[in-house]
Amino acid sequence: MKAPVFLLRLLLCSILVFGAGVVQAQQYTLSDDGATVKFTIVNHLIFSSTVNGYFKGLKGHVRFDPHDLKSAVVDATVQVNTISTGIGKRDRDLMDEKYFNTAKYPVMRLLSTSITAADKPNTYQLTGALTIKGVTKTIAFPFTAVAGTNSCQLDGTFTINRRDFGVGPDNAIDDKLTVTLKVLAKKG
Repeated sequence: MKAPVFLLRLLLCSILVFGAGVVQAQQYTLSDDGATVKFTIVNHLIFSSTVNGYFKGLKGHVRFDPHDLKSAVVDATVQVNTISTGIGKRDRDLMDEKYFNTAKYPVMRLLSTSITAADKPNTYQLTGALTIKGVTKTIAFPFTAVAGTNSCQLDGTFTINRRDFGVGPDNAIDDKLTVTLKVLAKKG
């Protein structure tokens, strides 16, 4: 169960990176304020149930100019020990060595390697390095970015395999989980 929460944090970081591109040549700061980093995974123990979890401790920055996407950068982290699934014992289990090992790997990080325009307005594709539990993998996902006066709303969803990152054993929990990011990046 720890793996889904960790992956969710990574997804949130990814969305934060993409969202900064809406306002030209702007630098944005990422924080928990106005942000949701959510993960969803299916647990097949006894009967199937969908588990939703959240991460907090979002930090980072986004640099984005839609006319110069080659210079766009997203660098976001979340604190893994903030994982919350609504069940304290499960959250503590997810922080243990078998899952996220938060004592050794306290943060998840998403660092963009490229951001490209998609075929719809305010829609982009982010490719980046997602690091969870000391393992870095390349991920790519679409996101939307809508600019306001002093902020940019970034929304995106992606799916990852928790076992690719060494999160949890082969058990009754699905290997794949979905991360949903809704982030309000603020100028600063």
